[in-house]
Amino acid sequence: MAKFALIGSGLAGGLLAAYLGRRGHEVDLYERRADPREGNIVGGRSINLAISTRGIHALEQIGIAKEALRHAIPMRGRMIHDRSGALHFTPYDVDPQKCINSIGRAALNTTVIQAAQRYPNVHVHFDHKCTGVDLDTAAAHLETANRTVTATADAVVGVDGAFSAVRKSMQGEIANFQYDESYLAHGYKELMIPPAPDGSWRMEKNALHIWPRKSFMMIALPNPDGSFTCTLFWEFEGPRSFATTKTDDDVRRFFEEEFPDAVPLMPTLLEDFRDNPTGSLVTIRCAPWFYRGKVCLVGDAAHAIFERGVHALAIERHDRVRRLRGAGRVPAKISAEPRERIWRILSSPKRKRRCAC
Repeated sequence: MAKFALIGSGLAGGLLAAYLGRRGHEVDLYERRADPREGNIVGGRSINLAISTRGIHALEQIGIAKEALRHAIPMRGRMIHDRSGALHFTPYDVDPQKCINSIGRAALNTTVIQAAQRYPNVHVHFDHKCTGVDLDTAAAHLETANRTVTATADAVVGVDGAFSAVRKSMQGEIANFQYDESYLAHGYKELMIPPAPDGSWRMEKNALHIWPRKSFMMIALPNPDGSFTCTLFWEFEGPRSFATTKTDDDVRRFFEEEFPDAVPLMPTLLEDFRDNPTGSLVTIRCAPWFYRGKVCLVGDAAHAIFERGVHALAIERHDRVRRLRGAGRVPAKISAEPRERIWRILSSPKRKRRCAC
């Protein structure tokens, strides 16, 4: 059996470690951050996950789907919030069991890591930051708080995200390595709707909530504790943007104009907006993503993309036109235009992004 050194214990790294461990390979999984099971979670920088059939299937292969979904919340459709506060629910399927599921990123990551560690041949090392990789010897150089470590293996796999240290080494050592990164003009900020005083959800819990507003949007996904994690996708620069919204009054005015039904549900809006960082959305492309059977890249390290915001905006626009057309209020030639534009948006690689923060 082969020995693998995996760099990065996010969802891709943890799952890959479990798959390799199940096959009997020796695996060392290195993560620059502290163990998330010890409560070392940095809030305000994540976009909640919606897991569906493909993701569930991957979890089933290592026997943890039921465990992982125990705390997931089914979202049976999209709840669209108009600027007036009116609600429009669109189910994903006529069968309510065919839906997507809201799941906490940290909780899922912890479950996947624990699944990997059930195999005695998988070893996880937290607080180990990769500083570089020797491609020809498949050796990863790492730093801890008080020492340096060199991890040798038959192969090193970079599953360390969009800003991969493994990929950086490949860029430096492989002639004509092709690399491109491009940032979306939009950033994102995490906000929160807390539970009601009795611990219940303040909005419909079995829905993905979307506030589409032309060039920007906000979404909210339910959490098991009765809260909703909200994410505002908004331009970095422009007349109305993160850059021009500086004071509490600016924030309050913007939200009262654009998301009036959400404001009463967000008592910590001003604090969250001020204290939580604004994340970037970036596309990463590179080639080659492997080197002589010694080193390879997997996941965002090889191809980071983001499509949720564009996809949700496009689908909502199509749904809105479809409803109007069904009521006989939109001519066919007008209702066809959004579908064509949606196709152009979703098929353009420049408009597909993934969170990289």
